[in-house]
Amino acid sequence: MYPLRSVVLLLSLLFISCVQQTKKTAETSNEVLEKAPAYDTSDPQGMLTAIEHAYGGWGDLWKKGDVEFSYHYHDPILKKTDLSTERYLFGNEASYGRYTQHEINVMPEAKGEVIQYFDGEKTTVMQNGKISEDPQANAVGAFLRRANYFWFVMPYKLNDNGTLVSYEGPEEHNNIVYDKIKVTYDPALTGKEQNDVYILFVNPETKLIDRFYFSLPFMGVNEPVLIANYEYEAIDGQMISTKRTYFLPNAKGEYGTEPSLVQTMGNVRFGNGFTIENITE
Repeated sequence: MYPLRSVVLLLSLLFISCVQQTKKTAETSNEVLEKAPAYDTSDPQGMLTAIEHAYGGWGDLWKKGDVEFSYHYHDPILKKTDLSTERYLFGNEASYGRYTQHEINVMPEAKGEVIQYFDGEKTTVMQNGKISEDPQANAVGAFLRRANYFWFVMPYKLNDNGTLVSYEGPEEHNNIVYDKIKVTYDPALTGKEQNDVYILFVNPETKLIDRFYFSLPFMGVNEPVLIANYEYEAIDGQMISTKRTYFLPNAKGEYGTEPSLVQTMGNVRFGNGFTIENITE
C-alpha cells in the first residue's frame, strides 16, 4: 500500500494528466445556454455538458476574465497549513500564488513569503523577493500553479477532448441517490499506459459533483480509492467549491471519519482587471 502521508503531501499535484490537456479558449468555450442541456444517463458525454451548465458555464467564467481568492490548505493530522492568495487569468491560464504560510508543500523549511507565478509559458518562484534556485521548490511551484488552476475550473476541464466517459449507475450516499460517471483519458493522446481515473458522484437535482473517487498513478495509486467531498457557494453566477475534504484509506482500505486534508477558499472575487502585467502586484 502507498504511504498515506506521502499521498497527502502530494494531493496538491492531483490531476497532472488533466492539466496537460489543451487549454480552453474563447473558441472552445461553451456559452451559457438559455435552456439547460439535456441530462440523460444514456448520454454520459452530454451529462458532462449539463454539469458545465449547472456550474454557470465556461462562457460566463471566461467573460469574468480573472479571479482572486484566499486559499487555506490544511492537514488536520499534522496540524500544518499552506495559506496563499491565489489569482488566475482564464484567457491564458496564468496562475499566481502568494504564500504567507507554507508548512506542507511549499518550501516548508524556508522563512518568509513565497511567490509562485506561471505566466502561461513558464513558472517563476521567489522567496522574500529573490528568485529561487532550488530545483525542488521550482518543480513544486510549476506543478502547483497548473494544478491549483485546474482545481478551480475542474467542471469545465472534465469535458475536454480526449476524455473517455461512461455512466456507472446510481449509488446512494448521505440519503442522496447519485449518478456515477467514470472519467479517464485516451492513452493514445496522453501517451501514458496508466491514466487518472475519476468516479464522479453527480447530484441529479443540482447537476453538481458533490463527491468523487480518484486514482493517483503519479504516486502509485492506480485505482480510484481516494475520496473528495465538495461543498459549494453561489458566487457571481458560478458554483464554487469553497470547501473540499479528502479521505485517504489506510493499509486495510478503511476510511476514517475525519478528513486527511481540508481545503477552503474565501473572499472569492471575479473581474479584478488583472493582466499579465499587473497580476503579481
